[in-house]
Amino acid sequence: MADRHPVEPALAAATKKSVRRLRALGRDPKARRDEGLFLVEGPRAIEAALDRNAPLEQVLFGLGARRAFAPLATRLEALRVPVDDLREGALERIATTRTPQPVLAIASIRAAALVDIARDGHVVVVVDVADPGNAGTVLRSAEASGAAAVIFTGESVDAYNPKVVRASAGAIFGVPVVEEDDPVAVLDRLAATGRCRLGATPSGGTSYDQAALGGSAIVLGGEARGLGPAVTEQLDGTVSIPMAAATESLNVAMAATVLCFEAQRQRTAT
Repeated sequence: MADRHPVEPALAAATKKSVRRLRALGRDPKARRDEGLFLVEGPRAIEAALDRNAPLEQVLFGLGARRAFAPLATRLEALRVPVDDLREGALERIATTRTPQPVLAIASIRAAALVDIARDGHVVVVVDVADPGNAGTVLRSAEASGAAAVIFTGESVDAYNPKVVRASAGAIFGVPVVEEDDPVAVLDRLAATGRCRLGATPSGGTSYDQAALGGSAIVLGGEARGLGPAVTEQLDGTVSIPMAAATESLNVAMAATVLCFEAQRQRTAT
């Protein structure tokens, strides 16, 4: 019995340290950047990561979850992804939702740079898009439409925020994501590669089905103010989605979806 006492406190300390680390990955963008890792919450999101060959450092099952999600556990074992079980109560301390998902994963951030962006396909540039749900939907539409990349600039939400990851429905693993502070510098560098920079505006721009979107950079402003003058000055043109008179504008995520799929249509029609 005496031999057990030095072991148990050490184990408890290690567990507390692990929980603190996981909490930080879920809540602190700096912690995510420092480690190059982020949290993925829920079995469906983890399956989506595996479907896209995303590198997972570890998968953690809550109490009884390994048995409840046996096919996922078997798949992880076959892929030799490290798997562990969380102690009772640990999941609630780590998760970022009120009702915690039964399975968590730690995934590697696959950081992309502007120079890595493929020349083919459209690029989506979001400027000051703060809502995680909108950002996740932009990622989802970008991946589904074959975008070359999504670039987060300005005061946009962290692309690896757990809410963004959930809203992306796996797209965070399927489309290259670039994060840059200065949208003006980003637009300058995109112009240097020959991309036409088109800003989305509620009215006054070229109708979206008449604008050349196929290989362009589609630039979308934030929920509160849209595109500011410093960004607008860098654009080669603007594009609008015609609407009935009673509708002032579309949600930024909805506008991104319309423009992304028009870009795909134009690209595949040529």
